[in-house]
Amino acid sequence: MEFLDRDLQRYIESQSMEENDLLKKIDRETNLSVLKPRMLSGHLQGRILSMLSHMMKPKYVLEIGTFTGYSALCLAEGIVPGGKLVTIDINEELEDRVKRYFNESPYKDLLELKIGSADEIIPSLSYQWDLIFIDADKINYQHYYDLLIDQITPGTFIILDNVLWSGKVLEKNRKKLDKVTAALLDFNQAVQDDPKVENVLFPLRDGLMVLRKL
Repeated sequence: MEFLDRDLQRYIESQSMEENDLLKKIDRETNLSVLKPRMLSGHLQGRILSMLSHMMKPKYVLEIGTFTGYSALCLAEGIVPGGKLVTIDINEELEDRVKRYFNESPYKDLLELKIGSADEIIPSLSYQWDLIFIDADKINYQHYYDLLIDQITPGTFIILDNVLWSGKVLEKNRKKLDKVTAALLDFNQAVQDDPKVENVLFPLRDGLMVLRKL
């Protein structure tokens, strides 16, 4: 997932705003006791999500894929007063942990965790989203995109994580084309060809696609 020299990565993080104590705790505890801890956004990506949220000043934020709540807390930092962040995850085993972290946060009153299928939950929500962050099952990125793109208004941002898939979007970095890589290749090209959005793919960690509806 890391494309930069490790020492350069450390320097970049040292010259970026520090994580707060709660985020450090989530990072530490996730790496110690949760399977696949690399799914956590982490320091640099978390600060970028926070900065983007501050720049966009969203009122309503949707997150698909909560994991242990790190990215939700980063995105919450830029939400305007009276706003809300709804985060959806299928993994009920992490529910108590995430809620505990949220309750320790100054943003606890604007955070709402929903456990279940995004397919079923999203249509039940009536918010007009200003910012959407998708970091869930990669094979369904196109499905989530299609589910949301016609519901959102011009100016709404969508951010999607892991679109470089450890560099396997390039043929030289894979032994064979698996289903997830194929799905991400198709999705990235579909976004590139979609006249309804403008997009930039950032080479941050595992690839961060940022797009804005026109």
